[in-house]
Amino acid sequence: MQKLLTNIVKRAVGFYINAVSHVYPATAAKLAYKFFSEPREGKLAKDRLPDVLQSADAEILTHGEFIFQMYTWKGNDTKILLVHGWESNTSRWEQLLTYLKKSGSTIIAIDAPAHGLSSGTEFNIPRYAEFIHVIIGRHKPQVLIGHSLGGATALYYQSHYPNDVVEKMVILGAPCDLDTILNNYKNMLGLNNKVFSLLQNHFLKHFRISTKDFSGSLFASKIKAKGLLAHDIDDDVVAFTEGKKIAGAWPDAEFVVTKGLGHSLHDDKLYKKIYSFIFGKEAAL
Repeated sequence: MQKLLTNIVKRAVGFYINAVSHVYPATAAKLAYKFFSEPREGKLAKDRLPDVLQSADAEILTHGEFIFQMYTWKGNDTKILLVHGWESNTSRWEQLLTYLKKSGSTIIAIDAPAHGLSSGTEFNIPRYAEFIHVIIGRHKPQVLIGHSLGGATALYYQSHYPNDVVEKMVILGAPCDLDTILNNYKNMLGLNNKVFSLLQNHFLKHFRISTKDFSGSLFASKIKAKGLLAHDIDDDVVAFTEGKKIAGAWPDAEFVVTKGLGHSLHDDKLYKKIYSFIFGKEAAL
């Protein structure tokens, strides 16, 4: 029943945006982008943080008009940066942290724009990449790990802010093409072709992004760091073909195919693989 009601609401929103587009196209574009970019889940309250986050050193950083939350589990000079995905927050890394801590490394994680304790109501990849750039400049992590849209942001970052600091990248369940994401959004709300074009123009006008050229495979083709990609055949959020496209374009990356893990990709065997990729040895369990 809840799923049915949610679908009805989504279709009602799409119907309204379609109707507005015929009279006020600029307003329709703003509405379509607003529903596309504003997460409905993933925020946290300072007084009700998950235990895994309470065990870290927390710090609020500023970037222009934005503030974003950083967490650090202190260790040695090897540093790992974790970048979560859509409608999530740093706590999603709790299971992987169990493995990474065994290395003695310093582990850093950030909340995305409009997620966790970070400010804002809008998520977009270029801004998230700016947050990453601040952390890379300050702490110089050698390893970058991203899940879902966090993985897509990591690819965008490393191609648009090329550097020799990041030596290895782990990308989990990441989407590849922005146009594919927009098409899925269009179909979910039942938006018409006019609204879809308005959305494409919105990205071009406000972010100087051609959605057809905004592609994880294009970004990956420019990356020199070693990569490990993982994508599940049964992922019902991001199609397996998306991960396959990224893997095919990355010059120095291993593609790990899983089954039955879904989009979350929480799995001991996979985490052991990630540990071995980063440190060149098995985790001491």
